[in-house]
Amino acid sequence: MPHGLFITFEGLDGSGKTTQINRLATWLKKRGYSTVITRQPGGTATGERIRALVLDSRSKGLAPQCEMALMFAARAQTIAEVIKPALAEGKIVLCDRFTDSTEAYQGGGRELGSEVVLELHRLLCSNLRPDLTFLLLPPLGPALARARRRNLRTADKNKGDENRFEQEQDAFYRRVRKKYLKIAAREHARVVLIEGDHGIKEVHEHIVAAVAERLAKLAAATPK
Repeated sequence: MPHGLFITFEGLDGSGKTTQINRLATWLKKRGYSTVITRQPGGTATGERIRALVLDSRSKGLAPQCEMALMFAARAQTIAEVIKPALAEGKIVLCDRFTDSTEAYQGGGRELGSEVVLELHRLLCSNLRPDLTFLLLPPLGPALARARRRNLRTADKNKGDENRFEQEQDAFYRRVRKKYLKIAAREHARVVLIEGDHGIKEVHEHIVAAVAERLAKLAAATPK
């Protein structure tokens, strides 16, 4: 796998992305693959500082365009510092959120539209696209409840407040979810949609089946 493999995980907060990323990383490592885990926003020292700003509930009154610009600033740094070097070394990169999140949250939730998001991605991110994306969309209510409980526990332990988005009304998240579904329909060759209330093991099995199929195709296409 000379050029690596770029896999992203998308979905609402509380959808189980972190759990599934860690499970897939373990599965890959057992089979001898070198993996790198990163996240958006975040993934670098600069990106984590941006994350702390944009997710903190004390960041009041951020204009939607400012919020989107901060997301892309963190992403551009992670691409340059983490993702591209890892792919060049033939590693598998597992990324918690990427530009699909910006299109869903800022393009859909903030109603900025897809066009500006995709154009900024082209200009600032060298139009880098994942090879494979898993979109986890469990029922909206339970997912948001899990995310809010988790972030409150984290804040109580003085690990930082990441509750800013969880303070949004359900109408915001319905717009996010609708946009995610539009992305999945448009990018059906890349996006694996896992929708509904499924157990952790069932979702993991679905993911590893898709990854195993992609790895087999890469192996078959690699010159001997």
